[in-house]
Amino acid sequence: MRPRGGTATVNSTGTDTTDTTDAEDVAAPTDTPTDTTAVTAATDGTGQADNAGTAGTADGTGRTGTVDAADAVDASRRRWPRVLGALLAVALIAAGGALYAEGRQLRDTPATANLALTDAEATARVTGDVSSALGKIFSYGPGSTAATRAAAKEVLAGKALQQYAALFGQVERQSADQKLTLTTEVVRAGVTRLTGRGAHLLVFLDQVYERRGRAPTTASAQLTVTAELRDGRWWIVEIGTT
Repeated sequence: MRPRGGTATVNSTGTDTTDTTDAEDVAAPTDTPTDTTAVTAATDGTGQADNAGTAGTADGTGRTGTVDAADAVDASRRRWPRVLGALLAVALIAAGGALYAEGRQLRDTPATANLALTDAEATARVTGDVSSALGKIFSYGPGSTAATRAAAKEVLAGKALQQYAALFGQVERQSADQKLTLTTEVVRAGVTRLTGRGAHLLVFLDQVYERRGRAPTTASAQLTVTAELRDGRWWIVEIGTT
């Protein structure tokens, strides 16, 4: 019996009919590549990612450049201790040379060359020898001038001996006429300069004059003395008054 008011469609394949619109939606191709396509494009055909192509731009953030900068900083930090060590060594050598030169200059100054400031034993020796010599040559009596003259030849030399010999003739006559006795004592002697061969001294004397029939008279004198070390003994070579 024929259906009423319509047509019937028979599917020769024996399958149910499908909505034409739904079939078109399913069969329609897309232009957007799938994730599989993207992964395939990023591989070298063996399923392994191309490390060479991505090593320089890992994560697309320039991280490789940051690593290189960090390595450069680390290398610079490792160099600094060596550089500082070399500079410190140079500075120490320069400072040592300067100190040596300064010390050498200080040792060579006139002040440090003066043994009177550093050698107490040598200073005491020259002071004792000069004081004893002055006491001998400036002490005499009416009957002892010859002994005084002889003593002068044992402690005086050079200009001092010549000066003494020229004046002592007058002293002998005065001592004989006035019956004069002179006694000299060194009360203080100071060494102003002392070297291994010469010395300069400032000497303070007390002298007592005695004349027959008169009271003794005391006087003070101040002399400058130059002495030289000869054959292990100090000789007075010059006498001056101040």
